[in-house]
Amino acid sequence: MGKLSGQVALVTGGSRGIGRGIALGFAREGADVAINFRRDREAAQATAEAIEGLGRRAMLCQADVADWPAVQAMAAQVIDHFGHLDIAVANSGVASRPQAVWDVDVEHWRRVIDVDLNGVFHTCKAVVRHMIDRKRGSILLISSVGADLCAPFGSPYYVAKAGVNALTRCLAQECASAGVRVNCIAPGLIKTDMGDRLIAAFGDGLIDGIPLKRPGYPEDVAHAAVFLASDEAGFITGKILRVDGGQV
Repeated sequence: MGKLSGQVALVTGGSRGIGRGIALGFAREGADVAINFRRDREAAQATAEAIEGLGRRAMLCQADVADWPAVQAMAAQVIDHFGHLDIAVANSGVASRPQAVWDVDVEHWRRVIDVDLNGVFHTCKAVVRHMIDRKRGSILLISSVGADLCAPFGSPYYVAKAGVNALTRCLAQECASAGVRVNCIAPGLIKTDMGDRLIAAFGDGLIDGIPLKRPGYPEDVAHAAVFLASDEAGFITGKILRVDGGQV
């Protein structure tokens, strides 16, 4: 028996990177997984096949998390398909361009906020009523240690992630009495497409600033997600867990 046996999870941005790692981690622990993606159906299908290879059920859900009606429809589709939803991971995100605030294009700012903050809100809003009605469920929001560091030239991303941290704490208090837990994982530098671009742009100095002297891997985040989603974390809600090698 896995830690998540018999449960159903939705992972936004589940086709690659951290989202894929979490989706596979959940499947290894016995969960069936709905994989949200925006454009890359091939990558999402590969993740679904890997989940099915682990003996679990998978489904694909195409939606832009910045589009509230699309997210609302996606959540309804998942619940209709599986019959219920136990875990939701609001993971979808986009990086921002390395620019000073005064150079940031207004439309770029809005797009990053739309995906990285509004998309998380949309995902939470779409699933939480179902969980409250069932009086059980776990919602995980994916933030970033960037919200703590607030380094220069990344304001849209860092501001969005700081908002995710605040949303975690608000929502956790609002639905705790119904037995629904809400927590946040804030990764540091992770070996994904986004992480590799950062390393290429800024060099090994990024790794030198991590006390454990290595980047993280999607599996590192997945282990934390499995724990927080499971009954082992049954008395934990409203927390921001930094998976960052000691960076913050």
